[in-house]
Amino acid sequence: MTSIDAPVTPDAPAAADASAASDAPEALDAREALEARGALEASASAASALPTPPAELHGPVLAWFDRHARDLPWRRPEAGAWGVMVSEFMLQQTPVVRVLPVYEQWLARWPRPADLAADAPGEAVRAWGRLGYPRRALRLHAAAVAITERHRGDVPSDHGQLLALPGIGEYTAAAVASFAYGQRHAVLDTNVRRVFARAATGVQYPPNATTAAERRLARALLPQDEATASRWAAASMELGALVCTAKNEDCGRCPISGQCAWRLSGKPAHDGPPRRGQTYAGTDRQVRGRLLAVLRDTSDPVAQAVLDAVWDEPVQRARALDGLVADGLVEPLDGGYYRLPVS
Repeated sequence: MTSIDAPVTPDAPAAADASAASDAPEALDAREALEARGALEASASAASALPTPPAELHGPVLAWFDRHARDLPWRRPEAGAWGVMVSEFMLQQTPVVRVLPVYEQWLARWPRPADLAADAPGEAVRAWGRLGYPRRALRLHAAAVAITERHRGDVPSDHGQLLALPGIGEYTAAAVASFAYGQRHAVLDTNVRRVFARAATGVQYPPNATTAAERRLARALLPQDEATASRWAAASMELGALVCTAKNEDCGRCPISGQCAWRLSGKPAHDGPPRRGQTYAGTDRQVRGRLLAVLRDTSDPVAQAVLDAVWDEPVQRARALDGLVADGLVEPLDGGYYRLPVS
């Protein structure tokens, strides 16, 4: 918990400052208690407004998960919290089929956070290969360094400590705490948000960005028991990945199709803001990928002329290279040479 220091004014005596500062933690505790109570009340209100009581959704989805869950390496006990964390970084905006081989190679090379932390960040970028969004590799490396320095090399189980790690946001902290440590957290990825949007609110797609209403709904749907809540988080995610997909959803295989508000209302078409599509060909992302591919394929510095050969349009190529340097993914050297970062 962060303490709040009272503002110092020229006329305020030192004793008054000390008193104000010492009172701040109590005020913060009271505020946190009010916020927690407000969240619980909001969740209860959201639960009472659902077309189907949460408990009637839990059983069918969990039973379906028991029968149909994929045997993924990060779900096995031997993966540990580090394996779960690595998978969560890699799976962001990347399909499982592409992640699997890179994940296996990564854990074989760096089985613990300290192993990755001892290596150069550029090696993480190199091992990331073609998973895309390579800044995730740098963030995972930075998290490994922090875990090694702050937590003796063990991924922390405390949600707040997870959230304090570099590169860890709301989703990843909740996912690691839930999947690695069996804690009760709302884990809201795209798949889960889509399942909840359809089953509970009767719309085809969730908003483009996660909303406060979605968070309240997710908390309302959480089972009270920690172990059950952790399984529910994994099960609802798997349901969205395999059955309640973005396109061509298979309602005939869905364990809660009979309770799904969207299906029961006739599957009304999406009428919100246009859904964002992803393009790649001809974008700066494609140019960045080609430049990084050249640098990944060698441990030696690469001359500017070699990088120039990967893309014909000089302005876009220069912009992409400058972006890689600014993001810390590429390190410029004297004489017009470049390499992956070493520190």
